[in-house]
Amino acid sequence: GVHPHHAAEYTDECDAELRALHAHAEVVAVGECGLDFYRDLAPRPQQEAALCAQLELAASLGLPVFLHERDASVRLLAILRDYRDQLRAAVVHCFTGDRQSLYGYLDMDLHIGITGWLCDERRGLELQGLVADIPEQRLMVESDAPYLVPRSLHLKPRPQRNEPAYLVETLTTLAGLRGVSVAQLASTTSRVARDFFTLPEPQEA
Repeated sequence: GVHPHHAAEYTDECDAELRALHAHAEVVAVGECGLDFYRDLAPRPQQEAALCAQLELAASLGLPVFLHERDASVRLLAILRDYRDQLRAAVVHCFTGDRQSLYGYLDMDLHIGITGWLCDERRGLELQGLVADIPEQRLMVESDAPYLVPRSLHLKPRPQRNEPAYLVETLTTLAGLRGVSVAQLASTTSRVARDFFTLPEPQEA
């Protein structure tokens, strides 16, 4: 996908290249795409145009969408209302918003992705109070590597580079906040991810 930071680079040639890439069986979703009104590295009208083009691509291919949103939930929800019925599924990845935006996404039957932001004792407090409200069939856990190293890790990596191996820290924090075992949460979120991306069942070791 084309991230909103690079939306100004979304041209007809780019669109054609994306369509060619999505012809490969290994590609299981469209994105990361969306809106970022926090950094505003591309003009907002271009962000919206690039997002709409990729939503149309996902709808035409029957693929789920991997969405980025920062400080733009009102506008993202408004745009998604025109496309949601055509989309197979969508996940708001690395959700860091407030209660109103969370319930707006859930009302639209979107999945919610949780990252190491949850483990941040400074920025993650509001999110910690919300994660128990996410239905288990809509909950996904992700690393966002190489970003968002969980701050609750006992041994901090040097350099500060996140790795998929640290996902268990986010999973453990999330399980505690939802009052379930780590094993149970790992099982349910893995199943949700397999269903969302149409991934095969894992092979027995």
